[in-house]
Amino acid sequence: MNLIPDPAVPRTGAATIPALHSCVPRLPMDGIPARAYPEIPAQVRKNTGPGAARHEPALTRDTFLELRQGDINHIISESYAYKTEAYYTILRHELDGMGVMPASSAVLDASVVPLCLERARLAKIPVCDWGISQGYVPLPSILYGLNYFASTADYCVVHDDTQAKEAVRHLTNCGKYPFCYQKIPAGATISTCISVFGKTSSPCDGAEQLARQVYELFEIPLVTLVMVADGDTYRLSSLAPTRYCRMSPAERSLLMAYLHHQEFL
Repeated sequence: MNLIPDPAVPRTGAATIPALHSCVPRLPMDGIPARAYPEIPAQVRKNTGPGAARHEPALTRDTFLELRQGDINHIISESYAYKTEAYYTILRHELDGMGVMPASSAVLDASVVPLCLERARLAKIPVCDWGISQGYVPLPSILYGLNYFASTADYCVVHDDTQAKEAVRHLTNCGKYPFCYQKIPAGATISTCISVFGKTSSPCDGAEQLARQVYELFEIPLVTLVMVADGDTYRLSSLAPTRYCRMSPAERSLLMAYLHHQEFL
């Protein structure tokens, strides 16, 4: 419902309308008619209200951007987790029959480590070996929680039994939930890189190639890759949210280049 203000009534301030969230994560698209929308030129829209500056998209916490190119709306956000504003924006575009990237199914799969890695493996992307456990932990390993509140950004690297016991207690809420483990090969290192539309500022070819493959599969514009490097081989461990404040100047410049159409999708 659109609320049209009466021009005869002076406005004292912007009204705050609470967002209404559905508890249904996804709905089938079959049989939903597409709405007719006028053609909109490629633009960047910031969802921060009527007082936002329009000349430069501000990368502030918990805001997200929409980059429109052709018939596709690219949603750029720190997090695409279920029940976030970015997730419901994606879902709304899908229900309206509009092209949108990433898809709601992609961001949901990316948020659960086993689903993410299995989907990547089927696409021939190198991934870490993984397992699901209630207590067993091979050493050394990377551990991820698998409960409703778990975040892929909250992982633990354990090298001994003491570390493993404490990490399992934390990730499983004292044994209530299972966890995902990934055994780290001897001599391997763990690193992260931020992917902006499949490109990174990393000088490493292995990380750049992995970021490109992940973007082609999940189509997530802004995401942090957690990787395990074993020699010249880079394997995907997980996909994590990206905080704007943690982006390097080079990464921010790369994102701005896309927003200003200096880089093309």
